[in-house]
Amino acid sequence: MYQNYKNVELVKPSGLELKDRLVGVQRVTKVTKGGRAFGFSAIVVVGDENGVVGQGLGKSKEVASAIAKAVEDAKKNLVRIPLNKKTIPHEQKGKYGGARVLLLPAAAGTGVIAGGAIRAVLESVGIHDVLSKNQGSSNPHNVVKATFDALLKLRSAETVAKQRGISLDKVFKG
Repeated sequence: MYQNYKNVELVKPSGLELKDRLVGVQRVTKVTKGGRAFGFSAIVVVGDENGVVGQGLGKSKEVASAIAKAVEDAKKNLVRIPLNKKTIPHEQKGKYGGARVLLLPAAAGTGVIAGGAIRAVLESVGIHDVLSKNQGSSNPHNVVKATFDALLKLRSAETVAKQRGISLDKVFKG
């Protein structure tokens, strides 16, 4: 899932106190010769509110088991996101399918200015001050993946300095 990103640090769920947030539950219908068969798909975001987050999708005939499957899936996809105090290090755009997400760092005390699916992801990461804009599709599955795309592209100042082979002071003065 994270093959296309550089600097992605995968995290093991053991030893972390993870909180899960339900982003959405959809009822899906399959029309068969014998009638309609109903099922449910759930998308869940889990995080420790300290830079570690994961997202998962679960499908089942019952809502509860779909959510349980989604939580298990999310725990298998945990990644560490670089944070700058309680905001993001820099502006970043993310895209998945028809969904486009813009994330902007904000001053302390601003709060999380974000709607539904984006808010769930950002709060699970532990970001407290951020501005965001959802452009394009509002499909929660794609919005969550677009938000992850933006978060996985973030780089801390230390990472940038190491990649360029220069000191941290030069990154800011340069």
